[in-house]
Amino acid sequence: MEGAAAHQLTISGKHMAAIRPRTNMPEHFGIRIVSADKDKVIGEIDADERHLNNRGIVHGGAYMAFADDIGGTTAGLNIPPESTTTTVESKSNFFRATPPGRLTAVSVPLHVGRRTIVVQTSIYGPDGKLAALVSQTQLVIPRAPKG
Repeated sequence: MEGAAAHQLTISGKHMAAIRPRTNMPEHFGIRIVSADKDKVIGEIDADERHLNNRGIVHGGAYMAFADDIGGTTAGLNIPPESTTTTVESKSNFFRATPPGRLTAVSVPLHVGRRTIVVQTSIYGPDGKLAALVSQTQLVIPRAPKG
């Protein structure tokens, strides 16, 4: 991984995939990766006033940003080392309003191809019920040769 040094994620003594440190938007939003491998990434966020709309519930954009980060991480674990990835399409379904509290995202790849990766991210509210479902298509981009 380029840029910030990757660190090995270890959960309950089990080594998971190498994940970049949480910086920029993920750090600002408080997004944490709790488990990661190429078949499933699990993340958490403690929704607070940063994530709420004017009605005091989690903003749809906060769900989408959370899902995009976790889904992008899933895609990034499924690309060749000489490639990068970016979201080119995203679709969200919102099933219920969520109050502040811990949200959990579970992202799985549905299709891993040479040019695109499709991931599905389920977001669960503090009550454990499905609050949103986001599917996204990630473009696999070969990195330009260094030189």
